[in-house]
Amino acid sequence: MYPAPLDPAGPRPPALLLVAHGSRDPRHAATIGALTTRVRRRLPGVRVAASYLDFDAPSVHGALGRLYAAGTREVVAVPLLLTRAFHAKTDIPGVLAEVTSALPDLTVQQADVLGPHPLLTAALERRLRAAGLPPGDAHSTGVVLASAGSSDPEASAVIAEIAREWRRTTGWCAVRPAFASAARPRTADAVRDLRAAGARRVAVAPYVLAPGRLPDRIAAGAHEAGADVLAPALGAAPEVARVVIERYTAVAGRRRTAQAAAA
Repeated sequence: MYPAPLDPAGPRPPALLLVAHGSRDPRHAATIGALTTRVRRRLPGVRVAASYLDFDAPSVHGALGRLYAAGTREVVAVPLLLTRAFHAKTDIPGVLAEVTSALPDLTVQQADVLGPHPLLTAALERRLRAAGLPPGDAHSTGVVLASAGSSDPEASAVIAEIAREWRRTTGWCAVRPAFASAARPRTADAVRDLRAAGARRVAVAPYVLAPGRLPDRIAAGAHEAGADVLAPALGAAPEVARVVIERYTAVAGRRRTAQAAAA
C-alpha cells in the first residue's frame, strides 16, 4: 500500500521536488524521469517535479522557480540519494537556502534520503532474481552490495550495516560491501574474496539508483571477476517510488499537523 498523504477536502498539499545527482549519461535522466512519472501517478493532487544538482536540467534553482511561478509556496524536497553524505548534508541544503533567501515567501523542507530502507533491500533482491539468481540455496550464495562510494565515513558505514542486515535476514552465506569510488574494496575484489571464502555462486547487487559512470564501473568489476549474476540499477522500481512517497509524506504530514495545531 502507498501512503495517502492527501485530504481531498483540505488545502493543497506541498509540492514534491525530487532532487537527483545528475549525470552526463542520458540514461540517468531517463531513469529519473520514469521514477518521477511513477511517483506522480501515485500522488494525484500533488505537484511533482524533478531537478538535478549537476549536468542535467532543470537545476534545483530552475525547478523551484517554475513551481513558484505556478503558484506553489510550499515544497518538500526529497533527495534521490541512497546514503546521507556530502550532497545531502551540504549541497542540497545550500542550494535550497539560496532559493528561499531569494523567494522569502517560499517554504522548502528537505526530507530524509531514501536509504537505508527495507523496501530498497527488497528491490535489490527482486532485481537479483530477475537477473537470473535462482531461488533457494542461499547458504552457498555470496552477494556483493556495490555502491557508488563516498569519502564520507558515515555513508560507508551505512553500506556496511545494510550488508550485515541483509545477510542476517536472508541467509546468504555472506554479503560484502563494495564501492565504485572513494572507498575500498572494489567490486572485483569483493567478488574474488567471496569466491576465496567458499561461495559457490556470487551475485552483484548495485546499490545505485540510475545508470551512469560509476554503475558502469561496478558492472565492469563484476564481469572482470566472473560474478555469476549482475543485477541492474534500482531505477524506477515500485519500491523506490514507495520510499520517495514515504519520505515526502513524513514531512508533509508533520507540517500539516503543525498548521492544524496553530489554527
